[in-house]
Amino acid sequence: MAMSLGLHLLIVVVALAGWSWSSPVQEPEPRSISARLISPEPKPSPVVDEEDQRDEAQKREQAAEQQRKKAEAERKKAQQEAERKAAEKAAEEKARKIEQQRKQQEAKAREKAEQQARAKEAARKKAEAEAKERERQKAEQERKRKEEAKRKAEEEKKRQEEQRRKQEAERKRKEEQARKEAERKRKEAERRLREQQLNALAEEAEKARESEARRQREAAAARAREAQMLTDSEKYQALIRDRLAQAWYPPASATENMVARLQITLLPTGELQGVTLVSSSGNTAFDNSALSAVRSLNRYPVPGDRDTFERYFRQFTIEFNPKRLR
Repeated sequence: MAMSLGLHLLIVVVALAGWSWSSPVQEPEPRSISARLISPEPKPSPVVDEEDQRDEAQKREQAAEQQRKKAEAERKKAQQEAERKAAEKAAEEKARKIEQQRKQQEAKAREKAEQQARAKEAARKKAEAEAKERERQKAEQERKRKEEAKRKAEEEKKRQEEQRRKQEAERKRKEEQARKEAERKRKEAERRLREQQLNALAEEAEKARESEARRQREAAAARAREAQMLTDSEKYQALIRDRLAQAWYPPASATENMVARLQITLLPTGELQGVTLVSSSGNTAFDNSALSAVRSLNRYPVPGDRDTFERYFRQFTIEFNPKRLR
């Protein structure tokens, strides 16, 4: 009986120890077994009892071993499950950290990209502002250059206009002076012509009065005729010079030292037969003006006396000079 109780106690202790090894979960304490002997059992025979006890002990050992193995399997299963959960939790924590790091990196990348974009936009705006400022300065410089060129052009135009007015005024003044001088010469020539005509009429009257005396004095008449012819030639030469002076307009380039000699051939009627430049003044315009003056007269004043005409006016030479005409 004591041995049986001891074996039962041993099995319980082993079971409790195996259960505590297989599972970390706190198990309730086993209830204590109390035994009370009611009546003494009959004592088996020593042989039979020992065998039964051995079988019973083996069965108890086998049951205890099975219980231990089961508890060990359950403990391993629980441990594996705990390790699996811990691994899953570690994996989740690692994935969470990786995701957090990824989000942080993305946030940093976005922040960096935004900073770069802001810097790029600021640089672009700065470049645009600088380009606009350069364009404005360039436009301002171009405007000032055009205004300065316009001002200078206007000043040059005013200066040229003032010069043109002065030249025009000087030209008009010279033309007016030349016109007045020509008018004065014309009036002077007309006055001399009238005087010469009066003188001629007086001379003709005198010749009429003396015609009878000339007939009576042939020798004296011849000398008187010669003198008369000379006088007539001088008179008509003066008339011709006056007519030519009125018709002659020397060019602006004429000087007082210029002299052009022309040979004139007339008909008895006073018409021009021909004119030849005998000696040039050295100035073509001056020579042409003298030739034009000679050709402009439709009829020259010539004496009616054929001898006087043939001797003095058929062909004669005249000089053109701004100071004198002879």
